[in-house]
Amino acid sequence: MKRIPLEERYETLKIERKGRLLTLTMNRPDFLNAADKVMHEELSEVFYDIASDPGSDVVVFTGAGRAFSSGGDINWMQEMIDHPHTFEQTAREAKRIVFSMLDLEKPLIARVNGHATGLGATLALMCDVIFASSEAKIGDPHVAVGFVAGDGGAAIWPQLIGYARAKEFLMSGDLLTAPRAAEIGLINHAVPPAELDAAVDAYVGKLLAGATKAIRWSKVATNIELKRIVHGVMDASLAYEALSNITADHQEAVNAFRDKRKPGFSGR
Repeated sequence: MKRIPLEERYETLKIERKGRLLTLTMNRPDFLNAADKVMHEELSEVFYDIASDPGSDVVVFTGAGRAFSSGGDINWMQEMIDHPHTFEQTAREAKRIVFSMLDLEKPLIARVNGHATGLGATLALMCDVIFASSEAKIGDPHVAVGFVAGDGGAAIWPQLIGYARAKEFLMSGDLLTAPRAAEIGLINHAVPPAELDAAVDAYVGKLLAGATKAIRWSKVATNIELKRIVHGVMDASLAYEALSNITADHQEAVNAFRDKRKPGFSGR
């Protein structure tokens, strides 16, 4: 049976090929590339498809428009509040997204063209090397919407910047500027917006000109311990996120977002 070409399989993701390079773009620019139900499902599949693509060696991951990704779509959040049993599928997909990124042997380079928050931050930080516009901000404000940072933030942030700093930012939900994120080791590079493409292209060029198998397997070896840690954290963190999905504070935060006001949390 003839398969649909990789570039044509997805509704909310755009895949472009240039030689041995694939560029994967989250393509909901009018919604700051927030993940709705469709995009979340597609993100849980696309890295497995890319892994089995014989025509590529390096992947650049970015967002369309002015944001990398603003996280989860607020209307989808309401759907999960109204139908909490659907969070089971969301949790399964969340694990597939993270594990498929870490299992991908091909180098995965984040081109953070704008703000990356919540799930958007997780998607960027699970990449192998992260280049960001100096005007971008990155953070995991799950708590700002009454949610546990369960989709990967609790797993990856401590590995990059240590537990004290990770808890500081995960518990406050504060965003960091890209230069500050680079300074503390959360990301690799913060560069002026006009220089972002050149910086990514220069690094990608080194990888494409290198020894493909040696590069891939160096990534695989380096990720062994990280995968063990992430596997140990994800089930529990997603279970706590599922519990927070049915709290009054989460509903209040979603209401407040829609009303364009600050939430009034009750601790329930």
